[in-house]
Amino acid sequence: MKSKWLIIKLLVGLIVVVCCISCGTKRQKAPNIIYILADDLGYGDLGCYGQKKFSTPNLDRIAAEGLRFTQHYSGSTVCAPSRSALMTGQHTGHTPIRGNREWKPEGQVPLPDRAFTLAELLKEKGYVTGAFGKWGLGYPGSEGDPNNQGFDVFFGYNCQRLAHHYYPWHLWHNQEKIILAENEGDKTGIYGPYLIHEIALEFIEENKDHPFFLYYPSIIPHAELFAPEEYMARFRGKFLPEKEYRGTDEGEWFRQGAYGSQPESHAAFAAMVTFLDDRVGEILAKVRALGLDENTLIIFSSDNGPHLEGGADPDYFNSNGNYRGYKRDLYEGGIRAPMIARWPEKISPGRTTDHMSAFWDVLPTIADILDLEIPPGIDIDGISFLPALSGESEPEQHDYLYWEFHERNGRQAIRQGDWKLVRYNVFQPENTTLELYHIPTDPGEENDLAEANMDIVGELLEMMEKARTESEVFGFGREQ
Repeated sequence: MKSKWLIIKLLVGLIVVVCCISCGTKRQKAPNIIYILADDLGYGDLGCYGQKKFSTPNLDRIAAEGLRFTQHYSGSTVCAPSRSALMTGQHTGHTPIRGNREWKPEGQVPLPDRAFTLAELLKEKGYVTGAFGKWGLGYPGSEGDPNNQGFDVFFGYNCQRLAHHYYPWHLWHNQEKIILAENEGDKTGIYGPYLIHEIALEFIEENKDHPFFLYYPSIIPHAELFAPEEYMARFRGKFLPEKEYRGTDEGEWFRQGAYGSQPESHAAFAAMVTFLDDRVGEILAKVRALGLDENTLIIFSSDNGPHLEGGADPDYFNSNGNYRGYKRDLYEGGIRAPMIARWPEKISPGRTTDHMSAFWDVLPTIADILDLEIPPGIDIDGISFLPALSGESEPEQHDYLYWEFHERNGRQAIRQGDWKLVRYNVFQPENTTLELYHIPTDPGEENDLAEANMDIVGELLEMMEKARTESEVFGFGREQ
């Protein structure tokens, strides 16, 4: 009898072990996902995309150990709509947030409750979700609050206007306002990105045993151009002649949106990008130290092209990679973004792809990775680029990519294959311009071919009109 019970115990123990191994295997098959988003970083600001004046070794390492995209596009040419496209898988003709619009006293117009976000998709798969950095898609407590859009935890700047500042008076932990007494008045005791980064690393540590989604929307290198002194010292005097910017250092708008003064803008910009690169290196090191390296997908990109604010000098650094235009333009320099991806288990190292993709492709790509269906009634514009990541097959191609911008008299752009139509002054029909470019032969958009190809212009205009639906909140026809 004793031997019989012993055999039963051994069998039960074996079953438990097999189940544990099986569960562990299943858990490993769901990759951790880290999406790092820079703020106003240009296509040419990384070494792996041609930057010569300073180095980005950790970001270059992601490219060297993974995949570099050469035809990836941001969701928009400014912050909020670009992030809305990323979160919803919809371009700016459909995504709920189509412009930067303030909500007093702090925050922006919120994503509606009906929006279905990337974080909500991952929650359905059992992921722990965290966002650390800048939100900009709904004031605290609103339906657009990150906690109401699928994120278990948020820490950082809710409001993108206040995220102009690197020594903020407060940050948000979910709906709790965290006062930073060290930055009271004009003090500079805590560099915001340092604190946010440390809490993001804690999130990785705390969730090492569960599939997690870490969304890391940094405020770097958006104006104002401030970096810790230890970083400034590394670049001071190396980018002469310096560019001085005189901003707001006291008064009503001090740390309320207006950029602070910076006498060494060139050094500050290089210092900030270097700071971000170092933080990326620490994320890589943390993932490796926890044994998560092989099965963690890390993606890095930027929300739009380089800005011209707060002393920034993108021409000096060739930040737009020789593409025409800057932030707020719908030329390539305003919307073509760097994107690099590393996932040792699935992505062969050192590859480059010219697959044409955009922010709204991220959600369906992750759904494809996890074999998840988009819920009924949810319409998205994105297409999975998983085949580009794996290299096992050719990805499906977009019929077109579309953007609209509601400031500066209205702007639109559409790219179909090799052709791109750019339409400016949409709100002023008497001044509306139409420009047609053949991107493979003219990536700098220097030669307008519209007049000689009116048949193509007509086709793209018709496609442009069908690409969008009207928004009650962001009506296309008035400045936002």
